[in-house]
Amino acid sequence: MQAIVEKSAKKINAFAALIVLIILIVVDYLLLRNLVVLHGGLTLWAFVVLSIVIGISFGGFTIVQPNDSRVLIFFGKYIGTVRQEGFWWVNPFTQRKRVSLRIHNFNSEKIKVNDLHGNPIEIAAVIVWRVVDSARAIFDVQNYESFVDIQSETAIRGLATAYAYDSSEEDKYSLRSNPQEISDELKKQVQSRLEIAGVEVLESRISYLAYAPEIAQAMLRRQQAQAVVAARQKIVEGAVGMVDMALKALSEQHIVQLDEDKKATMVNNLMVALVSEVQAQPVINAGTLYQ
Repeated sequence: MQAIVEKSAKKINAFAALIVLIILIVVDYLLLRNLVVLHGGLTLWAFVVLSIVIGISFGGFTIVQPNDSRVLIFFGKYIGTVRQEGFWWVNPFTQRKRVSLRIHNFNSEKIKVNDLHGNPIEIAAVIVWRVVDSARAIFDVQNYESFVDIQSETAIRGLATAYAYDSSEEDKYSLRSNPQEISDELKKQVQSRLEIAGVEVLESRISYLAYAPEIAQAMLRRQQAQAVVAARQKIVEGAVGMVDMALKALSEQHIVQLDEDKKATMVNNLMVALVSEVQAQPVINAGTLYQ
């Protein structure tokens, strides 16, 4: 199948065409007067032909608004598109189909789908698009607006199954943690599907994302547990650094000399004090370190 590409249609300024038609109407009126006076057969035929031409010519006037277009079809053949706004005269025998070049928004419904790990989630997205090739939008697909809706929803489903809702691995993207990267990938997938319809995707972003209601509570508890573990890990890392710093300071400043057993005891006490969720209660040793 040969691909149809948009091209500019031949058109005439409608005001100039209107002046010509007015002149033809005047001539036609004079022919009518001569027909009444002379009753001539040749004059009759000229009057009839000119009247038909004038009547058909009025069908060639068309108005194109800003960010609008008219696709011209002449007896089943595409002959061009009028994109420039204004008042134009085109071939009166053409069929004119309107294609809007304005920016459109597609707001998808909430779609229930399984993510990469098989967890049921609900997702919705917003797709911002416009027609850049009116010929392909009319001739390559049945209905370009319906085509955008269906293909966008298909792309959203494909994206949701390719990524996890939330990933604990730092080198992998997830739907929740990497919104910008996911939006760029969604735009790429939607654009590849809508290219055939002459549609350009300007922006795409996820507008709604959540676990399905049947697993929302369980996943919330899992997220809370992961947050607690991550926080504990940071606390332990900080406590180890503080203990190491304390031991080095005591040794370098010759405040006290500790053997390995006392170092272990001190490390244990400091770790308990720093990591414990309950405030530590100090015990004062009035004797020696070995009592």
